[in-house]
Amino acid sequence: MPLSDWLAWLETLSPQEIDLGLDRVNRVLDRLSPGLPQTVFHVAGTNGKGSSVGMLGALLGKSDARVGLYTSPHVTRYNERIRVDGEEATDEQIIAAFERVEVARDNEALTYFEYGTIAALLVFAELQVDVAILEVGMGGRLDAVNAIEPDVCLITNIALDHCDWLGADIEAIALEKAGIMRPRKPIVFASRDLPRTILDRARDVNADLLALGPDFDWSSDGTHWSWQGQTHNLDDLALPGLAGEHQLDNAAAVLALLEAAGFDELLRVDLVNESFASLQLEGRLQRIDAECHWLLDVAHNPAAASALAAALGAEKRAGQTVAILAMLDNKDVEGVVGPLASHVDHWIAVGADSPRSIAAGELARRVANFSNAPCLVADSIEIAMLRAQVLATADDQILVTGSFYLVGPVLNQLYSQR
Repeated sequence: MPLSDWLAWLETLSPQEIDLGLDRVNRVLDRLSPGLPQTVFHVAGTNGKGSSVGMLGALLGKSDARVGLYTSPHVTRYNERIRVDGEEATDEQIIAAFERVEVARDNEALTYFEYGTIAALLVFAELQVDVAILEVGMGGRLDAVNAIEPDVCLITNIALDHCDWLGADIEAIALEKAGIMRPRKPIVFASRDLPRTILDRARDVNADLLALGPDFDWSSDGTHWSWQGQTHNLDDLALPGLAGEHQLDNAAAVLALLEAAGFDELLRVDLVNESFASLQLEGRLQRIDAECHWLLDVAHNPAAASALAAALGAEKRAGQTVAILAMLDNKDVEGVVGPLASHVDHWIAVGADSPRSIAAGELARRVANFSNAPCLVADSIEIAMLRAQVLATADDQILVTGSFYLVGPVLNQLYSQR
């Protein structure tokens, strides 16, 4: 089967799209016994995981190690999820891994994410990866990635998201994220807001917790930044290419992670600047100038929307902002709209490219009621883009946000117009 058929079939394999637990993955991994890389990083957290993985992979790419990245979800194509030395895995490599998983599965009802996680490990083994950076999909304790033993871990931050699965408050969600901790191994926490359960869990398992503020830190004059680690200090660093002050939290944590893992040779100003300053990721405050000015960001929870709003507020633009919004049915619509409302002049609601999408009409009603502003309804993503282009003048920008399942299709449309 071509990769597209495999992916469609994987969506039907498990009776539940999300089915947290390690037993199924452990049984299949035991049958396959894939060789694991010499060093394994786990990256968990609510927001900033993709950015942190991108920075970590870029800087590790300056070493002699062969580096594999596993991330999710993808923005425009599945191959983004599995990369080695900066190159996406080919369809053929992914299909070969899927075929091996299928032989070993023995009727285990693996979810889409579990199947892909095991396949990524097989690709890494086949390509003889030295270092693997594995992004946790949801939570940590029961996520498929946690079936693989890490050498060092990063938790980016904790905010309310996936509450139906992880818990109703910050402390409960933090405890799930803390499930990636291991005894006597470093765990880096990249936020100044340290939940009590993170601290308690680190003490309970005897993990080596390093937190932003007390154990490492950064400072900036607005044009450059400095980093202070446990044994290293770096000054006069270029600001990261990924926009937003929150990216300095992520960048500082990545450096602390590498210091804790013993990659001291990479803690050099020139290497950090080469790796971070030019880094761009699809769907993270990504700008595309086509017939209109487009800004695409996958913010899908209140904390991510607040970071997006801060970036919008820091801009000095003469024109207005037209926002195309789509969200899934387990997301906090009002929590996302609230931070953005003062920065958006026109709203357009549309269904995301997912069966879990909120219907456009229902989303428009909730946006209008909460923001006290009108919200247009579009029957498709293509129509939403056309309506936004009609509303936007040459000085305006079109913001696309709320879901990976909206940003990805819009990016594909924009790329096809180039």
